[in-house]
Amino acid sequence: MKRNSLIIGLMFLVMIMGVFSACDRTEHLHFATGGTAGTYYPFGRAIARVVEENTGLQIIVQATGASRANIQLIDAAEVDLAIVQNDVMDYAWTGADFFQGTSFQSFNAVAGLYSEPVQVIASSGTGIRTIADLRGRRVSVGDAGSGTEFNARHILAAFGIGFNDINVQNLGFGASADALRDGRIDAFFVTAGAPTPAIIDLATTRDVSILPVAGAQAAQIIQDHPFYTPYVISAGTYRGQTSAVTTLTIKATLIASTRVSEDTIFRLTRSLFEHQIQLAGTHSRGADLRLNEAVQGMGSVPFHPGAERYYRSVNVIR
Repeated sequence: MKRNSLIIGLMFLVMIMGVFSACDRTEHLHFATGGTAGTYYPFGRAIARVVEENTGLQIIVQATGASRANIQLIDAAEVDLAIVQNDVMDYAWTGADFFQGTSFQSFNAVAGLYSEPVQVIASSGTGIRTIADLRGRRVSVGDAGSGTEFNARHILAAFGIGFNDINVQNLGFGASADALRDGRIDAFFVTAGAPTPAIIDLATTRDVSILPVAGAQAAQIIQDHPFYTPYVISAGTYRGQTSAVTTLTIKATLIASTRVSEDTIFRLTRSLFEHQIQLAGTHSRGADLRLNEAVQGMGSVPFHPGAERYYRSVNVIR
């Protein structure tokens, strides 16, 4: 009897140890997003909530300095996941622009999350109807060294315009809108989700137009910089906008460290798309997540093996 009791006790102990061992193996992932006042941080929290509830993975969301800082954090092994602009991740992978001469390849793409179109806003009544009309004008191209500034360089160059051909102003979104309202500039670039609050506010007090980025020039930009994809700003997005405008967009993109296992990223990716409705109910940007579009615009950056495995399983890539 004592021997049987001992055996039963040992079996019970083994079971208890197994439970604690399983708990210890719960994977914790650190997730870099952006500033708390922006979109990346709250959307990152929404992603974390959906993934945790449906996979058991534990995700710790961190507020950060966004794209460039996030890539550096992944490279330093301080975080496992991040949201970045897909153009910035391409610069990092190839060692261009922001990362000139230094290539970062410690991460892979997981999914394009939502579009951040390049919006070129001009004051009505100035005779500016196309990008080509910006030559010789006062144009804000975003903060110096920002992603918007690089987007402006790419688009202007496709139309044969360099920064030396315009009167360059380096202003943020709000400051650009104020400057155009006051007549201190003629046009400005914004790379952000549409509608953009600064442009909404501007359009209520000033007649403005959105310049198209289309045709052969857009095709050339996409060929030279494959992280861009076409985008249509729907009619009525802003006051006075009576027709749709075609432009180019970059994407807010989820990336993962190459240190994270294939199985973990497969489970995470599958969770995002199988529970997309839940994600949309948690944050409005979740409604923009679309399976076919999630694999577009990755530029030079390959998919994480776990994400690629998921996309192959649903025949999105072959």
